[in-house]
Amino acid sequence: MQKLPPDYFRQDAVVLAKSLLGKILVRVWDDGTQSRFIITETEAYMGEEDLACHASKGRTKRTETLYADGGVIYVYLIYGMYWMLNIVSGTENHPQAVLIRAFSELYGPGRIGKKLQLDKNFNGEHICNSQRMWIEDAPEITNFTASPRIGIDYAGEYWKNIPWRFTV
Repeated sequence: MQKLPPDYFRQDAVVLAKSLLGKILVRVWDDGTQSRFIITETEAYMGEEDLACHASKGRTKRTETLYADGGVIYVYLIYGMYWMLNIVSGTENHPQAVLIRAFSELYGPGRIGKKLQLDKNFNGEHICNSQRMWIEDAPEITNFTASPRIGIDYAGEYWKNIPWRFTV
């Protein structure tokens, strides 16, 4: 399979979240072996106006990565124990990202982070240039469901009910 090119990630987060379904995330381990995971669930976060997006609080040390050009890895820690994997989308200074929520054999973004052995050192790395993680192309998935995002009650009724969660 072929790595997805940088331009692929410059799409709007909602479009990217849908198009990442079925793609293959490759993780290279310290011993050189590789694991491949089929992406089966994603969520889109659409910038400063989206109250569920970290960028809604403005540009901070934590959110700076969201303002990068599409394709940059954005990881953050929740509950002091789970690293969440996001891929920045769109263009520089327009903060958007896609959260990877599930693989075909593994459900839950916290479990994804643990399985991939993520840590803060992945933050800011470009998915296309990384030697330890990238995404490969696969046939387009057109049969998926759209539903509201999970765990964002703090964002208010409007933002929590937008169907920007996509599942195969």
